[in-house]
Amino acid sequence: MLKLPLYQQILLAIALPVLLKLLAGIFSFSFDQTTVVLGVNLHDVFAFIGAMFLNGLKMVVVPLVLASIICAVSGIAGQRDLGRLGGKSLLFYVFSSFAAIMVGLFFVNLIAPGIVDGEPAKDLLALSDDAAVQSKLALVEGRGTGDIAAVFLRMLPPNIVAAAADGQMLGLITFGILFGYFMMQVAKEKRSVLEDFWQGVFETMMLITMFVMKFAPLGVLGLIGKTVMATGFAGLEPMLVFMFCVIAALAAHMFITMPLILRYVAKVNPIKHYQAMAPALLTAFSTASSSGTLPLTMECVEKNAKVSNKTAGFVLPLGATVNMDGTALYECVAAMFIAQAYGLDLSLTTQFTIVMVALLTSVGVAGIPAASLVAITIILAAIGLPAEGIGLLLLTDRLLDMMRTAVNVWGDSCCAVVVAKSEGEEQVLKD
Repeated sequence: MLKLPLYQQILLAIALPVLLKLLAGIFSFSFDQTTVVLGVNLHDVFAFIGAMFLNGLKMVVVPLVLASIICAVSGIAGQRDLGRLGGKSLLFYVFSSFAAIMVGLFFVNLIAPGIVDGEPAKDLLALSDDAAVQSKLALVEGRGTGDIAAVFLRMLPPNIVAAAADGQMLGLITFGILFGYFMMQVAKEKRSVLEDFWQGVFETMMLITMFVMKFAPLGVLGLIGKTVMATGFAGLEPMLVFMFCVIAALAAHMFITMPLILRYVAKVNPIKHYQAMAPALLTAFSTASSSGTLPLTMECVEKNAKVSNKTAGFVLPLGATVNMDGTALYECVAAMFIAQAYGLDLSLTTQFTIVMVALLTSVGVAGIPAASLVAITIILAAIGLPAEGIGLLLLTDRLLDMMRTAVNVWGDSCCAVVVAKSEGEEQVLKD
């Protein structure tokens, strides 16, 4: 039996309800919310399948995020002999990720993909309008700048278990960062037990996440099928605008923000660096895998950009683990898009929360399967929105995943150049 890659299965799941809707128009048979087959309402079946997939995704979030952040931070904290190099790399990664998120925030506010003809795209996307969702929206709306202090208070919850149960992921992320760092400060014989435990939890949760993602085609079928039955093809318009918004933001970060850093911080020619990194960027785009591209990225940075092996050998593997500019930008735009689609009045506080959580999750969950979906689930929970809109993002995810992976690799390589120049490596990007 022919085994298709997961993304091809997802594409087929997207195509099936679209094909049924087209055939319904051609042959004049019903394919809408009233369609009943063998006594079962198909709209309800699609809604059930989509809800099951989203529940599975939300089920793994808390243990997966906590374990991944603790393992990532403990790994960095353990590199004491590379303090200066690590400090420069992490500072650059935080700055570049923050810059990427702000670029995404600018474009999503400018284009407003979740608003169609002046109205929220909620109905076009067939998003829930029940009382529970409306009550959540009411809690989020109307917040002002004074509530920014509450964001910082949520970073230190008095009860971490209750915070996790209530979906307050900001506090859970902060706890994971603190635990991972201070775990490396205790005696080695005690630390090793904790390291083995959390690494075991992390690897187990990765396997569970991969298991859940095997059902992504069914989940997409349910979520897209429900939308197509409810609204026809009208729901595709906001998704196309969303895709254009993400592409524009990624392009701005890759061709404006990062070249300015190379020119004025590293004082090198950005065009030469594009030429040096072309093979790695094309590979990253085609494979949609930062980790899979890492060997070629290192080769391009060392041989073409002339960065030393010492710098590239530390900065690039670290970046492939914790630095995801494209992913952080995408998380911000996707969360804002869903919030706009629900008609949420996006106050400064809400947008600040999105920026903070996107920045933290881009470090903590970057290297896990379906990282962007997990991160967006966390962001939506942090601002009080339901995760229902996530399934719709899979409609455009494959192409956008390829693009944001190329941006991720580009950001890693720029960091290697900036750090190398700060270390006095004068041969970088010289003819």
